[in-house]
Amino acid sequence: MGEAAVQSKSSARLKPGVVTGEDYLTLVEACKAGGYALPAVNVTGTNTINSVLEAAAKNKADVIIQLSNGGAQFYAGQGLSDSSAAKVLGAVSAAKHVHMMAEHYGVCVVLHTDHANKKLIPWVEALLDHGEAFFKETGKPLYSSHMLDLSEEPIDWNLDECARVLKRMAPMGMSLEIELGVTGGEEDGIGGEFDESADNSKLYTQPEDVLQAFDKLNPIGSFSVAASFGNVHGVYKPGNVKLRPEILKGSQELVARQHNAGPNPLNLVFHGGSGSEKEKISEAVTYGVFKMNIDTDTQFAFSEAVGKFVEEHPKAFKYQIDPDDGTPFKKFYDPRKWLRAAEVGMAERLSEAFVDLGSKGKSLAQA
Repeated sequence: MGEAAVQSKSSARLKPGVVTGEDYLTLVEACKAGGYALPAVNVTGTNTINSVLEAAAKNKADVIIQLSNGGAQFYAGQGLSDSSAAKVLGAVSAAKHVHMMAEHYGVCVVLHTDHANKKLIPWVEALLDHGEAFFKETGKPLYSSHMLDLSEEPIDWNLDECARVLKRMAPMGMSLEIELGVTGGEEDGIGGEFDESADNSKLYTQPEDVLQAFDKLNPIGSFSVAASFGNVHGVYKPGNVKLRPEILKGSQELVARQHNAGPNPLNLVFHGGSGSEKEKISEAVTYGVFKMNIDTDTQFAFSEAVGKFVEEHPKAFKYQIDPDDGTPFKKFYDPRKWLRAAEVGMAERLSEAFVDLGSKGKSLAQA
């Protein structure tokens, strides 16, 4: 990309709210040209969504809000007996909440669904049914992007299925995130526990596989690649996770060379970002990573804040009225009090992520 193009992308201004289509592409290119990435935060309800929006607004940064199938089911309510329906309805309901609220927080939001393996393809297709209806009504899709994580399948089948789904998404201006190689660990039933003694070559994506994906999908529409470079879901003992961001560089260089493209033609995603070394995060961003998933760290920040609140007011979580002096505890056990503490705790952790990824103060949203 030439200097003028970089300047154009970095100075672009977008309407606050959920970005899709050309606006999504503008935001992604601005990240890559500006050398920063956006945190992609898994959410489970309005409290976590609002915390993400609050943190983004406070840091004048754009953000990615995403739901896993389990997060979507929880959003709908685990009391629903039909779990498959709950996963769809929760994702639809959450998306509509974000569409309504994001513009009022004054930031740009990419709305995304996280890992969907082979058995969850029907979940994505059901969301596309809703997305097409929303597109017909509003002129924009319900989600900015979806993910198909078919990395455990043979690569030819993986890419054929991704191509099939992308052909349905592209007319709405949606992007597809795919996974090549395997991100270690487990998240909402996808994957398995990380074996720290394993020497698994699948934890490192091969550049030739990325080139194959580019050749297959780029003619169809927008896509991004969650390429594995040793990253693992969850937080593990220091030294056990061997990140090798240089693998991303090799993939970018191969695709650029084969397609006579400029630097970093791929839109890359960093899964398993929680607990990663900050210098490795920074290096990955220089190789075209525009999105880093964060879930474990924000879960802990949310829960840690609740734990501290309970420790500070222990009687309020045992009694409505102090048995010793009759003091009422309603102002402490009121869920709005401790849930607000959780929101603040999560937002503070996200403020750290915006700094680490270089996106603080770089929102493209119009003032």
